[in-house]
Amino acid sequence: MKLEVRNLTKSYDNEKIFKNFNLQFSDEKVNCIIGESGCGKSTLLNILAHLISVDDGKILGISKQDISYIFQEDRLIEWLTIKENLNIALKRYYDDSEIESRINNLLLSLGLENVKDKYPSELSGGMKQRVNIARAFGKPSKLILMDEPFKSLDYTLKYKIIDEFKYMLLKENRMVILVTHDVEEAIYFDGNIIVLGKRPVEVKKVFSKDLYNSKEEIINLIR
Repeated sequence: MKLEVRNLTKSYDNEKIFKNFNLQFSDEKVNCIIGESGCGKSTLLNILAHLISVDDGKILGISKQDISYIFQEDRLIEWLTIKENLNIALKRYYDDSEIESRINNLLLSLGLENVKDKYPSELSGGMKQRVNIARAFGKPSKLILMDEPFKSLDYTLKYKIIDEFKYMLLKENRMVILVTHDVEEAIYFDGNIIVLGKRPVEVKKVFSKDLYNSKEEIINLIR
């Protein structure tokens, strides 16, 4: 799948966030978008998700129906069990006879096989984020968007969940675009790192190899 942002223009309150902005994403690796706070990372993600309209330009190669979105917050329905939350996400795509086995397999892959009858309030933050990942992979989407989904997790738990996410990707080929403020996290995904600059947003540089050796350069670019 080819995903391209072409000649994107977007303004808020007479401030141009994007002006004739162009970018292509790789479908072979995790694409990490990084940049200083307020540079437009999340706005770009929401435009890709068709949650924000644009003033001009096009998003080519993807429709809203082909997208899963993992947000910073879990967005689970508190009065439904984990199984019921996932059932809502999957029922429009699969027959009733398939859903339970799919939910069981997703939860098993993420070490959550014992929580399907629990409510979100009974789960830790890390468990809730795993459920978010299960929900994203449960939808037969071509693209997974992620907006700093590991931001609130402690260091050890964050990288454990990232490993689980990468394992899920090995089993299912999906394009991934991740917004993060964490250079170490972006490097750990071992994909592409797209560094964005100030408004109107520009692509300062794209890193696709030797990421660990490029760490200092990446940090300097987002300062």
